[in-house]
Amino acid sequence: MRPSGRKPEYLAFLGRIAPEKAVDRAIRIAQRVGLPLKIAAKVDKVDQAYFESEIEPLLSLPGIEFIGEIGDHQKADFLSGAIALMVTIDWPEPFGLVMIEAMACGTPVIAYNRGSVPEVIEEGLTGFIVEDEIGAVGAIDRLSQLDRGKVRQRFEQRFTARRMAEDYLRVYRSLADKARPRLRIAAAE
Repeated sequence: MRPSGRKPEYLAFLGRIAPEKAVDRAIRIAQRVGLPLKIAAKVDKVDQAYFESEIEPLLSLPGIEFIGEIGDHQKADFLSGAIALMVTIDWPEPFGLVMIEAMACGTPVIAYNRGSVPEVIEEGLTGFIVEDEIGAVGAIDRLSQLDRGKVRQRFEQRFTARRMAEDYLRVYRSLADKARPRLRIAAAE
């Protein structure tokens, strides 16, 4: 995934509509800062009632646009057009691939400090890690301090398939070196 060159104009939410993903937080944050929010998310059957009772009424607020589920081929354009990706999770996310996808597009991430977020997001470089809505609002005010080119550069340094393959090779070589029998010279008696 690469940046599409699209001008960033909105906040983005990408994922699933589920209580633990807390898209309602992203909506409240967008409303507080007066920026549009585009929501590209699927609604699983198990979360349909939650969507209808808790989220759907919020979709009529000014600036809130529910796109629905998008495919992989649409993600680069969607994320490239975002000022920031909002990861407003309320659970210990084990990895959060969507954060990596945003960084691949040069899009900074504002994420709640849950699960793997501190391992993926570098505070003040690839985004901001926040504890609550007030922190997220403050982070949006600081987005101009981040360089989208550097966000993409850190993605390339940390999360590409090439980087992963090189790391695996380094581990395999290390293990192979330890497993090689060591020759010893026997002393003559």
